[in-house]
Amino acid sequence: MTTTTYNLYPAIEPFVKNWLKVGDSHEIYYEICGSPNGSPVVFLHGGPGSGCNPTQRRFFDPDFYKIILIDQRGCGRSTPLGATNNNTTPDLVGDIEAVRQTLGIEKWLVFGGSWGSTLALAYAIAHTDRVTGLILRGIFLSRPTELHWFLGEVKAFFPEHWQTLCDFLPESKRHNPIMAYAELIFSDDTNINIPAAIRWNAFEGNIMTLLPRTPTNNNEAINGEIELARARVQIHYIQHHCFVGDRDLLAEAKEKLARIPTQILQGRYDMVCPPITAWELSLAMPHAQLQIIEDAGHSAMDTSLTSALVAATEKFKTL
Repeated sequence: MTTTTYNLYPAIEPFVKNWLKVGDSHEIYYEICGSPNGSPVVFLHGGPGSGCNPTQRRFFDPDFYKIILIDQRGCGRSTPLGATNNNTTPDLVGDIEAVRQTLGIEKWLVFGGSWGSTLALAYAIAHTDRVTGLILRGIFLSRPTELHWFLGEVKAFFPEHWQTLCDFLPESKRHNPIMAYAELIFSDDTNINIPAAIRWNAFEGNIMTLLPRTPTNNNEAINGEIELARARVQIHYIQHHCFVGDRDLLAEAKEKLARIPTQILQGRYDMVCPPITAWELSLAMPHAQLQIIEDAGHSAMDTSLTSALVAATEKFKTL
């Protein structure tokens, strides 16, 4: 049987770029591209802390979809950049709903990968009647077992990258890297916080893809301010178990999302979010279609995973 390979759609530019004031201090950036009168879809980025990028617009047919991308609090083009005050998962869920209401959208398809899958589930559980479907990639539920994997156990597969992460720290603090990096990254001294943030972010970047990325020594391409914001937001969330650590999202999804069409796409060799979580989510949501992509890791840019994600957006055109 021949399997169709899907490519990203051509690059497009937004026809709306705007900021929405939420709470007392945050303004979140959102953009709209594709068809002004198309079927609405909202893209939820990963991290926490990453922000959106132009490639993410390209998973969707711009002639069919009205594509909304949101930079979460403290991320990307949202302001204040890197802010962690009043920055929790319930806050982000509220922001997504505020964007929907602002745009006058009745219901939308929700697309989220990695941390974005946590946020997509949390949003869909809170606002089930506003969700037409879910596309979830690289499933992460913010449970202690998943955080322990990312913050230590993954070294069984990437000992050199774990060593590089720990070598940046004084030997006396290497037993608790998250606490040690938090001290450095939340320092007010840019000679301390930015180098630490770059080293912290590089660790995840080095374990995301199935095949190693081509190394780059172009330090001029590194934006220290963006690196620092990403690291601060991510560590803030990890230290609080992503503000969902006391919830059983599997049980909540089973109870609330049984009627929501769902596609779950998971790289077989995902070393950031191992496949067991996607498998457990599929058991809690037996109506969902789970695809294990056999030659992919965590990154949505792994070729086969990219194709599967575009195929999922194509499938929702007919639902």
